[in-house]
Amino acid sequence: MGQGSPRTAVLAALCILLLLCSHGAPVSPKGTHPMLCQPHGRCGDKFYDPLQYCCYDDAVVPLGRTRKCGNCTFRVCFEQCCPWLVKRPQESSMVKVKGQNCHLDPSSDDRVCHSVS
Repeated sequence: MGQGSPRTAVLAALCILLLLCSHGAPVSPKGTHPMLCQPHGRCGDKFYDPLQYCCYDDAVVPLGRTRKCGNCTFRVCFEQCCPWLVKRPQESSMVKVKGQNCHLDPSSDDRVCHSVS
């Protein structure tokens, strides 16, 4: 019997990998290098696991990272600090869900943040 060509072996390996990835095969256990099937994001020239990190201000940060917004704290991966230009200087900013337009009127999900003197 003749041997298969190296090209056939490579194609077979790719087919198996595609089948595993398309059926939600387990990804690498914790502490090992990520496999091709594992979801990933990109932040500048760095890749990251979006289940543990996000890209904020061109840096990879943990999902739990917080920042100050006036006297409020917001989660940088899920929320944003919006300057609130109104005639009430004590209410200088607002925390909104990430991706919402900062210029929209406050909704019940938003938090008004007072300026810190």
